[in-house]
Amino acid sequence: MSSYQTKKTPGDTAWFTHDRFGMFIHWGLYAMPARHEWIKTRERMTDESYDRYFRHFDPDLYDPKQWARLAKAAGMKYAVMTAKHHEGFCMFDSQYTDYKCTNTPAGRDLLREYVDAFRAEGLRVGFYYSSSIGIIRILPWICCIPAGTIPRPRR
Repeated sequence: MSSYQTKKTPGDTAWFTHDRFGMFIHWGLYAMPARHEWIKTRERMTDESYDRYFRHFDPDLYDPKQWARLAKAAGMKYAVMTAKHHEGFCMFDSQYTDYKCTNTPAGRDLLREYVDAFRAEGLRVGFYYSSSIGIIRILPWICCIPAGTIPRPRR
């Protein structure tokens, strides 16, 4: 039997244990092909091929106010939404990259809308933020991805 030591998480996480019920909203540019979140890597898509999703990204059914109302009605206490996924696409306006939702046909900060809507309903908000550097450290199965195909964030 193996043993390991858990390091204390910085900050007060007691609320998380207490609240328990929340929502993880995991979507972004990679949702457009409607297959899987690792589409660019697994299907070995070039930047040029993957850019068609960027050029057409306009989530017309994105309604964070409605999602927040439904979450609250269901008894949820918090939500976490993808802010930046492994391929580098940001769901918010960033000064550090042009690879972001504000440069797509959506033309707006989708994460800001989420934050405003969920906080208006009294729900806590969190963010799922990833980068290829983080993947290498946190996902032990990365070794299963063929050499040279580890996703690189767009800059």
